Parts: sequence; structure tokens; C-alpha cells
Amino acid sequence: MSGFFQNKTALITGASSGIGFELAKGLMAEGAHLILVGRDLGKLNEAASALEKQFGRVTSIVSKDLSAPGAPKELFQELKSKNTTVDILVNNAGFGVAGLFHEAPIQKSLGMIDLNVRALTELTYLFTPSMIEKKSGWVLNVASTAAFQPIPTEAVYAAGKAYVLLFSEAIHEELKPAGVSVTCLCPGPTDTPFFGKNILMSRRLKRMVMTADQVAKVGIEGLKKKKPLVIAGFQNWLGQFSVRFAPRALAPKVARLAVEVKS
Repeated sequence: MSGFFQNKTALITGASSGIGFELAKGLMAEGAHLILVGRDLGKLNEAASALEKQFGRVTSIVSKDLSAPGAPKELFQELKSKNTTVDILVNNAGFGVAGLFHEAPIQKSLGMIDLNVRALTELTYLFTPSMIEKKSGWVLNVASTAAFQPIPTEAVYAAGKAYVLLFSEAIHEELKPAGVSVTCLCPGPTDTPFFGKNILMSRRLKRMVMTADQVAKVGIEGLKKKKPLVIAGFQNWLGQFSVRFAPRALAPKVARLAVEVKS
């Protein structure tokens, strides 16, 4: 098998389902060797088996809760001890909590920050030096169209994704001279059980829902073209482009109309 990422090694977090699994499929189709990382060992084994059945190649798996203190460094040291060099880092692991900030358990909000922000930052810090040394490497950070505006009932989640977006764009510029690209993928509403069943979308938002496979294809194309930012779906792109010209005070009001949280 040949492909754009032939014989490159890709580390994908949150890889057992949803967008992460579809990114794994896409990268394997492009010839990459995969290391799948996730919390649930059973789901990781299922994902690895499905990929092996489809592509006829073995996939490595690592069961790790990256939100735990020290977990990103443990993962890095584990791979280093095996002389495994990562060419493509995909920071996809994350979760969201929907509801009013003051009513949600603070540990859930802090856990979101630990996984969606801190772990992503630490993994990028740990794995990019070897890419810089080789003058070759790719980083894909999965954010969200939530990154473009404050969202009541998703306050911490949206703020964390805004961090991912700005962080990615900044270090893309920093690392470009070294031959390393950083791409931020911003999906809109996606057909996965990410927020659970307590989110009710507006009719307009429902029309914008994409499949995880569609989102992953956009992300991989952006990664191959070394784009700093890719927004999945034209309607999502248009929506986020228009946010830039709307009065700032209006953005959270509009965002709140788009979703409703069932109690």
C-alpha cells in the first residue's frame, strides 16, 4: 500500500470511536502506521481489530487516561523506551459537558480543561522536538466551531476549544520554518454521541450535521496541505466567518438560541 503518509507513524488520541476512529482509518489508508490511545481498552481492541480487518495491518494500542496528571509524559516515555518515533500527532481526545456552568460539578469542568487543553498542550510539547530535529512532522489538533464564539451552556468547552484554535495557529507559524506543520480542525455539529442526549439542536443546526467520516476527510486533507486551519463544511465555514462581523455582545445570544439543554 502506498499513500501520502507511507511508513510514517501516527499517534491518535481518543481514537476508539467517532472522529478519532475515522481519522485513524483515513491515516491508515494513506499508509501510516498507527498508535491508538484511549481510556477504554475494550473499545481500543475493537477499533484495532476493525482496522486490521479492513487494511490487513496491525495497529498498536495504548490504554491511558490522558486527563490524569503525568499521563502524557508516561505515554511519551513508554514510546521512547520502545524507540518509537511519532511523525504525526493527532490530538483528538476530549469531552464536553453541557449545562449551566454554576450547576455542573466543578470537577467535570476542570476535567475538561485537563483533557481538552492541558493534555493537548503537553503532548504537543513532548512530541514536536523530534519532528523539529528531523525537519518533518505534522500535528492535527481537533477543536470545534465552538472555538469562534462564547456559548452559554457550553462555556468551559467553548473556551477550551478557543484556546486550542489560537494555540494551534500560533505554533503553526513558529514551527513552519522547521518543516513542521500544525493544523487545527474545527468540526461543527457531528453525528456522534459526544454531548449525550440532553442537547436539543435548532432546526438550522440540525441541517449542518456532518458524519464523523466527512469531518475526518476534511481534517486529513488539511493536514496533507499543511493548512493552519480547516473548518469542516461550507455552512460551518460561512457561519464562523460571519461571526467576525457580528457585534461581540450578540454572539453568545445567537449561540444560545442554537442549542437547548434538557434538564
